[in-house]
Amino acid sequence: MRGTTLEQGDDGWQLQADFEVQFSQRLEEAVNRGVPLYFVVELEISRPRWYWLDEKPVQLSQTYKISYTPLLRQYRLSVGNLYQNFTRLDEVTRVLSRVRGWHVADRGVFQKDVTYQAALRMRLDTAQLPKPFQVNAIASRDWTLASDWHRWTFTP
Repeated sequence: MRGTTLEQGDDGWQLQADFEVQFSQRLEEAVNRGVPLYFVVELEISRPRWYWLDEKPVQLSQTYKISYTPLLRQYRLSVGNLYQNFTRLDEVTRVLSRVRGWHVADRGVFQKDVTYQAALRMRLDTAQLPKPFQVNAIASRDWTLASDWHRWTFTP
């Protein structure tokens, strides 16, 4: 994780984050053979309370899908119904590593002058791999791609 900011805009709170994404050779081979890879960015924002469980006003995740079409020799990075095509895998990883303008909360969700704790991470979702690859993912570290939880505090 290189940098993370949570900024208030006109329509609410937006997240900007930079991850360090580096594929192992095994992951590159899988994508180039047509196996789609799913990456999940998870965000949790909580407010600690001494008298009760922590309040969690924000718990979000966003899934990115990387796929390759050999006939067209194109990589595709998809988020929901939106997608972008690339000719090289390093272009895909560069875009995947930069989360920009992710709307995470509406205005008024956070109380002023209250300290919140935020946690963010990105991981390869091995549960969405085809079944034979799931077995490999359990047994091999080549299939593990996850950042540690990046934690910080902020006060609106």
